[in-house]
Order: sequence, then structure tokens, then C-alpha cells
Amino acid sequence: MNLLEQAVESIFRINLGVKKNEKFLVLIDKNKRKLGKLFFEIGKSFTKSIDLVEIPVGKVHGEEPPSDVAKRMLKYDVELLVTTNSLTHTKARKRACKKGARIATLPDVTEDMLKRALNVDYKKMHKRIAKISDVLDKGNKVKVLSKRGTNLEFSIKDRKAHGRTSGIFVERRKYGNLPDGESFIAPVEGSAEGVFIIDGSIGGIGKVDKPVKILVKKGYTKSIYGGKAAKKFLRLVNKVGKEGRNIAEFGIGTNDKAIISGNLLEDEKVMGTCHIALGNNTGFGGNVSVPLHIDGLIKKPTISIDNKVIMKEGKLVI
Repeated sequence: MNLLEQAVESIFRINLGVKKNEKFLVLIDKNKRKLGKLFFEIGKSFTKSIDLVEIPVGKVHGEEPPSDVAKRMLKYDVELLVTTNSLTHTKARKRACKKGARIATLPDVTEDMLKRALNVDYKKMHKRIAKISDVLDKGNKVKVLSKRGTNLEFSIKDRKAHGRTSGIFVERRKYGNLPDGESFIAPVEGSAEGVFIIDGSIGGIGKVDKPVKILVKKGYTKSIYGGKAAKKFLRLVNKVGKEGRNIAEFGIGTNDKAIISGNLLEDEKVMGTCHIALGNNTGFGGNVSVPLHIDGLIKKPTISIDNKVIMKEGKLVI
């Protein structure tokens, strides 16, 4: 068994804990057929009931799958969503979980990423996440700074952090993406003020050609400046109107095996980074429902919760 097959096998065995009597769905698009078939073939040794279903390639992260597929997703115990764009924050995923399914999403996952970032010590990673999440849970105000010019504040009062069991989805209704490794929270809508500079990568776009400067007022993005990546980002956000500009998520990477590859699925898990997403946040405690969720990565940030520094220029200090 090669490294890729070992990684895929570990998803069934460790991350999802699949049982023989469970109904399993592998959902793919045409860009992920090769990987999807590998998941399907290896999955046959874990369950007697496994289906491989293909959907059209989505236009943006957070776009809903076709309605017939969304209905079909309600019939399974366990699901792997191996698609180009993320289905994590869709109504279809939420409804399937509410019905009892546990789901791992792998938006635009690559073979290299699977071989590299799944080989993580989950016990150590979960301790790291718990420390961060405990502080976020008790916190009221977050401030993010960076040498590039990020200076953003927002409220997290009465919001709860997620990610404590990052990467392990063995209980009903659990969900998350793989590779995993982050503590994340939904900022209070309308509270974010300031500016943040994306100097890593953007979901669905890749590594930025130039730092992307985003001005924020009353919880919404007011302007986006930069090079080619900024223009692409702006086009995606403008397609869904005002709510697509909502400051939806704040997350801190905790996976010490992940590297900045240009794929946000892995990049947002990298130690020493944080990410801020625009758009939908209903899947983790927010109130904005829109068919878009796009993250932007900030390298080596300084992060304070209620004036207590928890990360100093990319190094955790808690």
C-alpha cells in the first residue's frame, strides 16, 4: 500500500470510523474523478453499501449541489464530499447532518496534500485547539495585527469556537473538512472594523500575486485592493451581493504537518497563520446565509483576545 492509499484508508478507519453496516456516499465532480474512484474502491473494504455520485463543478465555494443530490444526501450515514469547490457551508450539508449523517468535505484536495497533512498527531493537535478555543469561548473582542498592515477588530461575545475534535468525525451529525486542524469562530455580524491584508492565499484562487488589502466597516467589506488575485476575489464576492461581504469567520491554524501550498483547504490549517472568511457563517453559529464562503490567509499574525496576546507574529504563546 503506497502513501496515498494509506492516507485514504486512514480517513475511513480513523477520521470517520466507518462500520460495515453503514451507508456511505462519495460525492465528486469531474475534476476529482480519479481521487473519487480511489475512495470508492478502498471504501468497499469498510462498508457493504457505498455509492459514487458525480455533480457538476460548482462556480464558487458554498454553492449548493443540485436539488436531487441534496435530497439523496439525506439517505446516508457517512459522506465524503470530494469536490472542487467546498460544500461545507451549504444547506445540503447541514440538512444531511441534521438527519444524522457525519460528513468530511475535501474541497479541491490533492494527492500530495493527503499524503502530507493527514499524518498528524491528533491528540497533540486537539490539545492545541482546545487551548485556543477555550480563550475564544470566554472572549469578547479579537484584535488581529500583522507587519503587512492588518489591523482588524471584531466582537465574538456569546459566540463559541469550533474545532476541538478537528479531523475526527465518528459521531452522528459531526462534520468538518480534511486535512483538518483549526480553531474557528463566527464574529458577531456588524462588529468588524479596520483592515486586513491577505498575504498567503485565497480560497478558489490560490496564492496571491500581491498582498490583498481589504477595508472593513460595520462588519462588511467595503473595498478590496491588490493585483490579479484581488480582482478575482472581488468578482466572486460581487456575484452574491452585500451579504457576500460579511465578515463570516475567524480561524487559527493548528496542523504542524500542513504547508502553504496555494490550496486554502490546507493553507488555513498551517501553524502560524490565521484566516478570515467572507460570506456564509450559518454552519458554525452565525446568521448570514448566502451561497458563498471564501477564506483569505494571513501569515505570521499577532492575535489578541481582550488585550491578551495568544499569538505573537505567528507563534502561539498560550
